[in-house]
Amino acid sequence: SGACLALEKSNCALVGGHTSEGAELAMGFAVNGVVLRDSVLKKQGARVDDVIILTKPIGTGTLFAANMKLKANSSWIDAAIESMLLSNREAGLTLRDVGAATSCTDVTGFGLLGHLVEMLKGTNTAAEIELNSIPILPGALECAEAKIFSSLQPQNIRVKREVINHEQFKTSAKYHLLFDPQTSGGLLATVPEGKVNETLRSLHELGYETSAVIGKIVRRGGDQESIILL
Repeated sequence: SGACLALEKSNCALVGGHTSEGAELAMGFAVNGVVLRDSVLKKQGARVDDVIILTKPIGTGTLFAANMKLKANSSWIDAAIESMLLSNREAGLTLRDVGAATSCTDVTGFGLLGHLVEMLKGTNTAAEIELNSIPILPGALECAEAKIFSSLQPQNIRVKREVINHEQFKTSAKYHLLFDPQTSGGLLATVPEGKVNETLRSLHELGYETSAVIGKIVRRGGDQESIILL
């Protein structure tokens, strides 16, 4: 019933399914639909001087890893679940219609940095990221400082090769959260600078209270790495 309720909010019908046995409880969906070509938010398309917006805080991976070790406060998990329950639907519409987003993707298993690198792949652009501007879920920093990470963290951290100044930040707990795999993470989008204030105002009014500017798009120099941390 919970799944049907969530689907209904997005005008989506559950039309079939099957069950199977496994060691753990799991549920997944295959979603099919039709979209107008001009309405699609594409992963690539960021332009130099665009501003980078993140609509939800990060940290679910490390928080639930800590929860499995019985080292997470209940208030941390409650906050993480509340964030996960917030649909990206209205944020996506706002980024498209108000922000005129030039590119957009959701932040999931590859972590914030992994998905950002995907957005920049094959382009002549790079991203400057302000580490202290990234919204973080309550307790996530404490878990990272305690070196409690998701089992996917070692795989995700391979993308550090794309960070120009990795050595400068490698001991920072906040830096390691850039590789934290997210469940039901927010949207990562690039928006023209002139649309930023109106877009953030709309996102905040819709309940995406931690939406924030986390960086900007710059021109990439030759074969240099694609991420610069500030």
